[in-house]
Amino acid sequence: MTDVESPAYVPGHGLLEGRTAVVTAAAGAGIGGATARRLLEEGARVLISDAHVRRLKEHAAELAGEFGPDAVAALPCDVTDETEVRALFETALREHGRLDVVVNNAGLGGTSALVDMTDDQWTKVLDVTLNGTFRCTRAALRAMRETGSGVIVNVASVLGWRAQAGQAHYAAAKAGVMALTRCAAVEAAAYGVRVNAVAPSLALHPHLAKVTTPELLTDLTAREAYGRYAEPWEVANVIVFLASGYSSYLTGEVVSVSSQHP
Repeated sequence: MTDVESPAYVPGHGLLEGRTAVVTAAAGAGIGGATARRLLEEGARVLISDAHVRRLKEHAAELAGEFGPDAVAALPCDVTDETEVRALFETALREHGRLDVVVNNAGLGGTSALVDMTDDQWTKVLDVTLNGTFRCTRAALRAMRETGSGVIVNVASVLGWRAQAGQAHYAAAKAGVMALTRCAAVEAAAYGVRVNAVAPSLALHPHLAKVTTPELLTDLTAREAYGRYAEPWEVANVIVFLASGYSSYLTGEVVSVSSQHP
């Protein structure tokens, strides 16, 4: 195994000039926040959402200070609430007139042995991670069907492929996201919309580090060919690729941003 340092940050190349995008769970330092920044760097206008209102406002203010107030908007959204999901996409259409890119990043984790897992634990993870992705994908497709174009990128996980103790609910939800992506892509192709997913392993950021044991971090990084975790922006780079014209013939795929895949 090779121990490799994280590469240098890659500057934007205007791949999404003039596009409008929605990113869920984009208030923090993880994949959602990194994706919002990368989309802005590529020239898109971005509506970010999150269930954490304070963090959402703070991140939106930070991005607006860098990219300008016209480039960034924010709206709280709990993806388990259909009314809030509808409001999010209606706002995007009202403010920008169209919807070009949607990144469904919202997900909920947790650790519990299956024999001890409660119905509530199972249901909460499935409702945010799988049902939330379904609700947002459905809303996005309804908007994109009218314009005959658009791209949806769902955030899955390598746990949709492999087993890990204590992760039955999360793994089931992410496997469901993969299946949802493939089925949605087949239907959406008829009206010019592409649907793909990324499957990261460990994209470490401060919030995740607080709730992950050092032993698990060591184990997960040891599974990777580079012997390190991914930077959130490295996952965001793949999302940008899938959102851009460089992947125009790619749909229904789950791209592993990890050396862990079937």
